[in-house]
Amino acid sequence: MAVAAHADGGILSGIRVLDFSRVLAGPYATMTLADFGADVIKIESADGDDTRGWRPPVDAQGVSTYYSSVNRNKRSVILDLRTEEGNQKARELLATADVVIENFRPGVMTKLGFNFEEAQKINPGIIYCSITGFGSGKGASLAGYDLLVQALGGLMSVTGPQDGGPTKVGVALIDIMTGMNAVQGILLALKAREDALASTQPGQWKGQLIHVDLMTTLLAAMTNQASAALNAGVTPVRLGNAHPSISPYELYEASDRPLLIAVGNDKQFHTLVRLLGIEHLATDPRFCDNPSRATHREQLGVELEAVLTTRPAAHWVAVLSAEGVPSGLVNTVPEAFDFADSLEMDAVVEIPTAEGDHAFKQVVNPIHIPGRGASYRLAPPSLGEHSEDVSWLEK
Repeated sequence: MAVAAHADGGILSGIRVLDFSRVLAGPYATMTLADFGADVIKIESADGDDTRGWRPPVDAQGVSTYYSSVNRNKRSVILDLRTEEGNQKARELLATADVVIENFRPGVMTKLGFNFEEAQKINPGIIYCSITGFGSGKGASLAGYDLLVQALGGLMSVTGPQDGGPTKVGVALIDIMTGMNAVQGILLALKAREDALASTQPGQWKGQLIHVDLMTTLLAAMTNQASAALNAGVTPVRLGNAHPSISPYELYEASDRPLLIAVGNDKQFHTLVRLLGIEHLATDPRFCDNPSRATHREQLGVELEAVLTTRPAAHWVAVLSAEGVPSGLVNTVPEAFDFADSLEMDAVVEIPTAEGDHAFKQVVNPIHIPGRGASYRLAPPSLGEHSEDVSWLEK
């Protein structure tokens, strides 16, 4: 069941974001800011954000579902920054902004006259966030595509079947995480600005430049795998659905389909083997503690599946979950939404267009702040929908 769209002032009400970004990382970041009340003005060329043309799939109105997934709560304005008129309008807008975010190739904004230094001349207190693929040094010439970063950053080397080839993650996860990092950087800068303006020397605030890139976002997100490489001389490898440090923590075959069992400690393991009728495994030297189980992962899997394959997966999920053993089926995406709905999580919102002729279904913002949560005010805008609205030159 979709939760109703609503609007309120929002924690970031009064903050204006000038959004020069496109595709995914930047738009995801600005949508997050917009969900909490920021006024996001999406600057587009006459061709529009690349993702407007990324189809199929499309919704019933022919709109790219990729584009609509990260562009709610924004106003779209067409400006050609290469023309004198478009450049001047962008400068007028910049003077009213609190935040600028862009993800062009390094050097493009400098050529257009809108890099951080030039932006400071127009708006000395501006918070300016640049998103790149591989930084602004020697990696500046590399294309910042999520798939390329997954390869070069090592993620593909640890993803996929143990006996198969490198595999990408099923969504552009690095773009999304980079967008999240951009939001964090912007919020930190807004807090620093607030502190500076509240101090006895408010004139010390000179704006802030923020750099976020896909490569270090990925390396940081590798967490335990990165730490193993840096501190234990380990080269992580593909383990399919298995975990390098925990067992049993993967998919196992039942009589009809796989189920996921995610045992994180000895207590859960003891409960698991009791429910399966193989309690003796709890005292077996190969499986008596987690390091032993991780070392003998394959042998443990054989023992577990000898029992699991006697009954359907749903049976085992019901039995195990009732006793606190983390387990579940592998849902499709539609099934995942149905599952969230069964838990009364209100994971979907419907946002009607201004004309009211149809509504966009969207995943809710995952940051839940009771009383001051996200609001859903505007459907993803059509290209240039707000170009003639003079209010965007005011704040």
